[in-house]
Amino acid sequence: MNTPPEIATVPEQLTAVIRLTIPRDQIRNVMGPAMQEVMQIVQRQGIAPTGPMFTHHFRIEPGIFDFEVGVPVASDVKPEGRVIACHLPATKIARTMYTGPYEKLGAAWEEFDSWIVANGHSPLPDLWERYLSGPQSPTPSTELVRPLRES
Repeated sequence: MNTPPEIATVPEQLTAVIRLTIPRDQIRNVMGPAMQEVMQIVQRQGIAPTGPMFTHHFRIEPGIFDFEVGVPVASDVKPEGRVIACHLPATKIARTMYTGPYEKLGAAWEEFDSWIVANGHSPLPDLWERYLSGPQSPTPSTELVRPLRES
């Protein structure tokens, strides 16, 4: 179930990320270890996370996910292993909160994207998800974020 969407402008956010391009069916195998790796390196470097873990998807095709797994940070991470410094852009966005199992995220995105178009906005091709409570929670919460074209 999604909360009522809202439109906002967000500032640029420094991030520590691992970029992955993987077969879609491998997402469950690689996402958790990548999140752990990012957090270990951020902690080892003494950098404070400034928000929850996220994924920033650049391209979602039927068989391929091209995305970053990361965390917003207070200062640049030094490249280490697969982790690099990056950022989420300053941009106009639409966002909503989805609460429910990850298996139904696709339907939540469809509902959200329909709302964006029905309300006269033009989404950009990328998107991100911020994981406010994880799969261990009885009710996982995920913020869905879609950058919008400026009118």
